[in-house]
Amino acid sequence: MKIPIKYDPKHAEKKRYHYWMKGNYFSSYPDDRIPYAIVMPPPNVTGVLHIGHMLNNTIQDVLIRYARMKGYNACWIPGTDHASIATEAKVVHQLKQKGLSKIFLGRKKFLYHVTKWAKKHKNIIFDQLKKLGCSCDWNRTQFTMSPKLSQSVTKVFIDLYDKGYIYRGHHVVNWDPEAQTTLSDEEVLYKEHIGKLYYLKYKIKGEENYVTVATTRPETIFGDTAICFHPDDSRYYHLKGKYAKIPILNRDIPIIQDSYVDPNFGTGCLKITPAHDIHDKNIADKHKLDIINIFNKNATLNEKGIHYQGMDRFQVRKKIIEELHKLKMVKNIEKFNHKIGFSERTLSVVEQRLSLQWFVRMKNMSIPAIEAVKNGDIQFYPKKFHKIYFKWMNQIRDWNISRQLWWGHRIPVYYYGKKLNDFVVAENLEQALEKAKYKSKNPSLNYNKIWQDPDVLDTWFSSWLLPISVFNGISHPENHEIFYYYPTEEIVTGSDILFFWVARMIMSGFLFQNHKPFKRVYFTGIIRDYKNKKISKSLSNSPNPIDLINKYGADAVRMGLMLKNGAGKDFHFEEKICLQGRNFSHKIWNAFRLIQSWEVTKNQSIPDSSLLAIKWLKNRFYYVLDIFEKYFREYRLDESLMILYKFIWNDFCSYFLEIIKPIYGSKCIPEMVYFNTVKLFENILKLLHPYMPFISEEIWNLIRKREPKDALIISSWPKKKFYDYEVLVYFEKATKIISKIRYIRNQNHISHQKSLVLFSIRKKEKIEKKYDSIILKLAKLDKIIPVSKKPESIPFFSFFLETDQFFLSLDQKEFFHMEIVKIENKIQYFYNLLSMIRKNLYNNKYVTSVSKNILLKERKKENDTLNKITRLKEYLDHLKKNN
Repeated sequence: MKIPIKYDPKHAEKKRYHYWMKGNYFSSYPDDRIPYAIVMPPPNVTGVLHIGHMLNNTIQDVLIRYARMKGYNACWIPGTDHASIATEAKVVHQLKQKGLSKIFLGRKKFLYHVTKWAKKHKNIIFDQLKKLGCSCDWNRTQFTMSPKLSQSVTKVFIDLYDKGYIYRGHHVVNWDPEAQTTLSDEEVLYKEHIGKLYYLKYKIKGEENYVTVATTRPETIFGDTAICFHPDDSRYYHLKGKYAKIPILNRDIPIIQDSYVDPNFGTGCLKITPAHDIHDKNIADKHKLDIINIFNKNATLNEKGIHYQGMDRFQVRKKIIEELHKLKMVKNIEKFNHKIGFSERTLSVVEQRLSLQWFVRMKNMSIPAIEAVKNGDIQFYPKKFHKIYFKWMNQIRDWNISRQLWWGHRIPVYYYGKKLNDFVVAENLEQALEKAKYKSKNPSLNYNKIWQDPDVLDTWFSSWLLPISVFNGISHPENHEIFYYYPTEEIVTGSDILFFWVARMIMSGFLFQNHKPFKRVYFTGIIRDYKNKKISKSLSNSPNPIDLINKYGADAVRMGLMLKNGAGKDFHFEEKICLQGRNFSHKIWNAFRLIQSWEVTKNQSIPDSSLLAIKWLKNRFYYVLDIFEKYFREYRLDESLMILYKFIWNDFCSYFLEIIKPIYGSKCIPEMVYFNTVKLFENILKLLHPYMPFISEEIWNLIRKREPKDALIISSWPKKKFYDYEVLVYFEKATKIISKIRYIRNQNHISHQKSLVLFSIRKKEKIEKKYDSIILKLAKLDKIIPVSKKPESIPFFSFFLETDQFFLSLDQKEFFHMEIVKIENKIQYFYNLLSMIRKNLYNNKYVTSVSKNILLKERKKENDTLNKITRLKEYLDHLKKNN
């Protein structure tokens, strides 16, 4: 069999993935094995995957391949998320470029375009995952808008509503004016902004005096319903029970007191705008204030803004200050550094707006989720995220689950009248009509007089159910698959969706299955670009992962990412990490080619060095296996890979193969040595397989002619065995001696073809001399001679290893030749120095311009240099005569 000189990842990876798919190695069905299930965090169908997805899915593939080889029934469920806000925004933008609009098309035609987009990008995403080598069970592919998962979402909504968890109410919500939908708190990104703090004067009713308030948003004065100060702030006691007039409007509003107000902010007086600030709304509820909504859905002012109606909020800010200046209602303006919220999806400035929405009560369902993490039933890697989790869970607020979009799970609520409570919750229109007839006591109600809520559910309302719904555990809670696979093993995710997703999954697990949804959460670090920004789709700052795979190979990209990744640790992506992975692939391939080039012979005597090398590498392998598995269990996946990397590169390639390979000019190797080498190499490939599946499977299948049932992907993981640590210690000392000798050779330009003699003074001479055959071969020595003291009258280089002493001897002829060359080089050096000195001394201009003292020093330097040359020449003549 002819082995290609260079490893071709493109060819091998395509062939091996097809081989795995054809063998059905990724599939999982319930059987008598212990299950090991992972649910993939479903990528959004908003485009292609970025490098962060590649890291996340590589980690999952490493875990699932390891579990499969350990004998578990490994089940990795792939999927994609419909991503309501982001996907709708993408399609709206795409249609806009074609001169079409969402409203013009209507709901049905618009959803046709979104579905087409989603299908296209699902296929792109799955193709990328396959190129990466992900061993997902493609028969179990999920999509959060699939009929099965959609049915689960509807059932859960109805169930939660019936149990009193879901309700409809007016709340101040985060509003995205561009997407024109509500956002959860977690979908708002806060950024530092240097703005302005405006000090506005409100005239006190019935007086000529004014009260001054500080605000960053003067355009919201049309929604003011009170002015408030702290009850302990004595500066404003004289305003108790009084009213003030809003500038421009001249509407009277009460001056009230509330402990929420910070006396140290601005003037200590706060204007209350309940429809556009959650804290103001709380004050308004407490003091029974009016609530005035001043914004349209697109963040322009409505009719409450009088002559500013229809104008954008930021334009109004500029214009209203001009008007207030004319009215002399602006006391002063300061620069002010504060945080502004941006929509994570559209990056527009978020507006707080009073709105009638659907909410889930979260407080009660958070209790078992807090306990599960507190008592260690669910473990976080790293544990530092416990603190953040508990802080958020203990301050949890009701979840706003309705979104003003067309793409997503339509809210299963049907209205039949104008009153706030004229609705029913039902799975479909038919059921809704029956419920509505009963609730309204109107048997003549028909389909024309009942309509479904136009809004959809928050995307996370489907994904929080995934560990249950993928096994159909919502619609059929007692089915065999949910009983077998649930709870799953790990969730691998970024810490940025700890609350979006992880916390909510834990809550839904206890709510609907009375059990945790998974046992462990592995938080990946965030990959950052060279500007230290998080790599994300929205910033378009990710290198194209497929370009990297095409350039370096999937194994190289996987290895580069895994070597940089540590649980919860951020890192900067640099392309050179992929180059390291590719170089490693070539190293492994060259080792394979070397082994395959040998001719196996029977009855050939086996060198002692080969026997020792086999014994050492077996012990070394089980030592490495022990540490590898320890790190793996602790999710120190980068460290487990690094120890394997060093073991392959240094121990296997640089030492073992060099020791056992046939002497120069021969390809013959004893049968026993060859088969032990192959067996050890196969075990190494098993350890490598989870991290670098393609090259390991390719070599595994080429190294012997194997049946499909013997594929590496389903082979057994090596079992731990006893290893003799003493063997490792003595071998390591031998390698240190070899390194010292190689260093001496390089420093003194001694050819590696020249044999040398090593004299040794070792405390454990009897034991350590067993490894002399290895030192002799790799250090290119003629022999090693034990001595009790330093050799006399022999030229040598000496070195120490702890208390042991070594003397590396050259033969007389070689030593004198080296010494002659060295002396000749020194003589030439001093001649060059002499020439530079005399250049100055024979220059009249220099001699007359410098001081007498400097001139004397230069003449002394000339004389000293001449003396050195003379002495060196005499020594050189002596060497030549005596050699």
